[in-house]
Amino acid sequence: MSQPNYIRDVARGWQTVVMFGLLGLVLALIVSFIQPLQYSSTVRLLILQDVGSGVDAYTASRAEERIADNLSTLIYTSTFFDQVMASGFSIDQSVFPEDDSKKRKTWGKMVKATVSRGSGLLSITVYHRDVEQAQQIVRAVASVLTERVGEYTSGGTVSVSLVDDPLNSRWPVKPNILVNILSGFVLGSFVGIGYTILQTERIRRRHQLVHEAF
Repeated sequence: MSQPNYIRDVARGWQTVVMFGLLGLVLALIVSFIQPLQYSSTVRLLILQDVGSGVDAYTASRAEERIADNLSTLIYTSTFFDQVMASGFSIDQSVFPEDDSKKRKTWGKMVKATVSRGSGLLSITVYHRDVEQAQQIVRAVASVLTERVGEYTSGGTVSVSLVDDPLNSRWPVKPNILVNILSGFVLGSFVGIGYTILQTERIRRRHQLVHEAF
C-alpha cells in the first residue's frame, strides 16, 4: 500500500479547509464585537541616573534600562495603583471592582508598560472605553513616577522626566479586529486541515478493509 500524500489530500479538500477558515473568521468577528471597544493614551518617560563621572556611557545606559525595567514591573503593584488613584486626577474609580484580586486583574489589563532597549525610555499606555479617562489615568501614572521615583529606586540619584505628552488614539485599539479576524481564519483553516486529513484517513482505511475482505 502506498504512503498517504497529505498535501494532495488537503489540496483535494480545499473547500473544507476554506469553510472551516471562514467559520473561524466569523467566530472571531463575533467575539471581537462582544468585547467592549477601548481607546488608548500613551506617554513616554525618560529615566536618568546620576552615577558620577567614573562610569562609562554604556554602563550608565544599562543601569537606566534596568531601572526602567524595575519601574515597568512596579506599575502593576497594588501600592502603585493606590498612589495613582490618590494622585488628584479625575479618575472614575467605579470601573475597578471592590475585590482586591479582581481589582489587580482589571488594573493589569488596563495599563501596559514597555521599555525601549538600549535607552532609558519607558512607555506607558492605558486602555479605557473613554479616551478622556485613559488620558487622565496615564497622566496620573506619569505624575506618580516623576514625583515619587525615589521611593522605588536606590543607588544614585534617579529622575524621571516626561518627554512625550499623552497621545490619544483616534479610534478604538482594543480589540484588534483585523488581527482577530486573521487569527480566526488561520486557526479555523488548521482545524479544517486536520479534519480533512482525518476524514481522508477514515475513507482510506475503509477501502483497505474492504480490499482485504475480498
